[in-house]
Amino acid sequence: MQTNTAVVEPTVENMKKRNQTSTADRIRSYLRHPGSGVLALFTIGAAIVTFAVLLFLVAYILVKGIPYLTPDLFSLEYTSDNVSLMPSLINTFIMTVLSLVIAAPLGIFAAIYLVEYAKKGNKLVQVIRITAETLSGIPSIVYGLFGMLFFVTALHWGMSLLAGACTLVIMVLPVIMRTAEEALKAVPDSYREASFGLGAGKLRTIFTIVLPSAVPGILAGIILAIGRIIGETAALLYTSGTVAQVPNLMGSGRTLALHMYVLSSEGLHMNQASATAVVILLFVLLINGLSGMVAKRIAKG
Repeated sequence: MQTNTAVVEPTVENMKKRNQTSTADRIRSYLRHPGSGVLALFTIGAAIVTFAVLLFLVAYILVKGIPYLTPDLFSLEYTSDNVSLMPSLINTFIMTVLSLVIAAPLGIFAAIYLVEYAKKGNKLVQVIRITAETLSGIPSIVYGLFGMLFFVTALHWGMSLLAGACTLVIMVLPVIMRTAEEALKAVPDSYREASFGLGAGKLRTIFTIVLPSAVPGILAGIILAIGRIIGETAALLYTSGTVAQVPNLMGSGRTLALHMYVLSSEGLHMNQASATAVVILLFVLLINGLSGMVAKRIAKG
């Protein structure tokens, strides 16, 4: 056994060395194939520009906003003097949780139906996918107008957190459904066949084998949905309102993005609006970080 191990290890090392190419070899290859060199330069340039723009935006927000993060900005009650963001922060958390509680199960179960149960070539499946893609491209102001006409006016909910959350559910549902569908498709069929071979049924295979394997992709869609919920203003302007307080579900309240929009549109508290942008950035980074940790733990089992 020791002899075989000794023989195998050098072979693996030799394979690794063969796969590794030096910088000089890459330059010679690019000189022989100029098209590859041009594509490589474009790729590296695009990566550098993307990273530089992201770094600039984050640095600009932090530099502009951090000096104005004062204790008064985190008071529990909003006044015209302190323009506190704490009620908006609480409303943002409530709005995010409420929207995901409704949208995530609907999107995931719809994806399960499309991938696991619907027959290939089914016209209903094609209609659902076309509808989801169409909903993904509709401007948020249109969702806001629909929410105002249906939830606020027709259902007599008024400007409320519930009306805003239901409007956001319609907005993020296609994103969650499509990403969950692609994540389920990425799970190898051999996993399902092995589960069936051991005697597991369809439903048990989905919930014990397929879904845990697709969790990272599903969470990626949920993270995208969270980012859209936190940053949404146009739809909530017509549905949840701009009252700076923490209401019940049937009361009006503004989120952090709406709070920043109102402060900047008034033009009287631009510094506090910049500080609110910092809080939004940190809030999104915190949620994304927690979601990534959960995905890794679930993937490890």
